[in-house]
Amino acid sequence: MATQLYKRASIEDIERVFKQISSANLTDAMHRQGWIRDVFPVLKEKCKISGRAITVRTYPGDWAKPVEAIDIADEGSIIVIDAGGVPPAVWGELATYSAITKKIAGVVIYGGVRDIEEVRRLKYPIFAKFICPEAGEPKGFGEINVPIKVGGQTVHPDDWILGDSDGVAVVPKDRVAEIANRAMDVLERENRIRKEIKDGGTLSSVTSLLRWEKTQ
Repeated sequence: MATQLYKRASIEDIERVFKQISSANLTDAMHRQGWIRDVFPVLKEKCKISGRAITVRTYPGDWAKPVEAIDIADEGSIIVIDAGGVPPAVWGELATYSAITKKIAGVVIYGGVRDIEEVRRLKYPIFAKFICPEAGEPKGFGEINVPIKVGGQTVHPDDWILGDSDGVAVVPKDRVAEIANRAMDVLERENRIRKEIKDGGTLSSVTSLLRWEKTQ
């Protein structure tokens, strides 16, 4: 079957590629790596984000640096916040309005978010570890655009982020073209398998599953 998707991606093609692949394709391409654990989409409906990371390290509940990051983020970028994975919330309705105004693609929070009904009404893509009503104080501790570690993954400024209904994956910036090409290979293979199943095959038969099983 002629492919409609496969095309070797250069660095200029990354944005196009990331709009086609999924976080599952991406983690498969990285040999089951890259997944930011314990971070989930806030929106109930389908959502997807992709773009370069602007990183924030802040103290639990200190929302000053996350808000400052909105001011310096480029259009289409994704703010990734390390808030220690604990409450209080470091993001809410007003920060969301501000991010929308700046055309920031989305936010990933290893910590808490609040004002969820309003966030969902705005349909703004936020991925967070948990939801809580309590906010902290803007004390100004922390740093912007430094390496952070969230959910078992190190994220550097300008690394590539892809988030969807399955979760969030990160790709190192110096490997993004390589990994994007691998992810497209994964997607093409899944499309071929899907067609073979539609034509009457089974997943076990079309993937030659038995040859991978341990024999007695």
